[in-house]
Amino acid sequence: MNYSYWELKEWFTNIDFTIVGSGIVGLNCALVLKTKHPKAKILILEKGMLPQGASTKNAGFACFGSLSEIIDDLNSHTEEEVFNLVDQRWKGVQLLRANLGDKNIDFQQNKGFELCKDQAFFEECISQKEEINQLLKPIFKADVFSVSDNAFSFQKVHQQYIVNNFEGQIDTGKMAAELLLKVQKLGVKIVNTISVDGFTEAGNKIEVKTDKINFTTTKLFIATNGFASQLLQENVQPARAQVLITKPIKNLHIKGTFHLDKGYYYFRNIDDRILFGGGRNLDFKTEETTEFGETAIIQNELEKIVKETILPNTNFEIEHRWSGIMGVGNQKKAIVKQVSENVFCGVRLGGMGIAIGSLVGKELAELLK
Repeated sequence: MNYSYWELKEWFTNIDFTIVGSGIVGLNCALVLKTKHPKAKILILEKGMLPQGASTKNAGFACFGSLSEIIDDLNSHTEEEVFNLVDQRWKGVQLLRANLGDKNIDFQQNKGFELCKDQAFFEECISQKEEINQLLKPIFKADVFSVSDNAFSFQKVHQQYIVNNFEGQIDTGKMAAELLLKVQKLGVKIVNTISVDGFTEAGNKIEVKTDKINFTTTKLFIATNGFASQLLQENVQPARAQVLITKPIKNLHIKGTFHLDKGYYYFRNIDDRILFGGGRNLDFKTEETTEFGETAIIQNELEKIVKETILPNTNFEIEHRWSGIMGVGNQKKAIVKQVSENVFCGVRLGGMGIAIGSLVGKELAELLK
């Protein structure tokens, strides 16, 4: 297809910064770049009609780790690393709120609750509760984790929950729409349904090759998270997460964000519905994919848990199902680095995009000296 003189001049000529990915990282990167370099011409390329990947497909948990998850992380990371992970996540949530405003993203702090399948696992977690509260006290200035009774009448779980007193939830769609609006108001251009196939560096310019057009840019920022391996040689594997949502339920009394089975399952209330996702641990291999889609093994298990554990005495109907692609690796820490002279990346958010996405985007932009 031949583009007009106007199209080429306005969208694809004299570009200072090109960002690949219009998710939470890419948009935050654009915000910071435009603030620091107001005269710069910034272009964001997005392969989806809407931000692909996980930014508009997640469950909207403003979380930083359940008790069992943090205990688990301490098995493979040092105390200092785990402290820093939680600190970054908490700072990221505060930055998101400050950038967009609680009302605009429907931020609510209804606490997080971890459900344990049996007493042994509950007691194992509780035995380390005080130690972890002490570890995290410099961040929160209070105890993060406490215990409460089964106020929501869940079945087939231990009758006490581990409570995360600082966990919140947001409306993911509102967050993405607000970010897009903020960036576009600053004059950043976004082109959708365009895939970057590769790039080559020639002197102080980068030629970006896409499925629609080739053009040059001065700097390239890659913010494609779970799809990073298509453009970079970094330790990032895609991880698909499947989700379902019920139709509205009359007098739904469940309120908050909930973690089950070491965080492999997670659910919440939204608009009188239950949104429930997870189950990747049932079939890790199949879920290591960049293909969107749902599988019977996971969807059947999600439905079974809704029926038997979450809403055991309530009639409900599933209205919709979808999936998102996360970026994971051998470490929980995100990869934010300069790849070469003019190429930078902010990827591998490890399923914590809501929490750290704003901060990773900011750090990515700040790599430009």
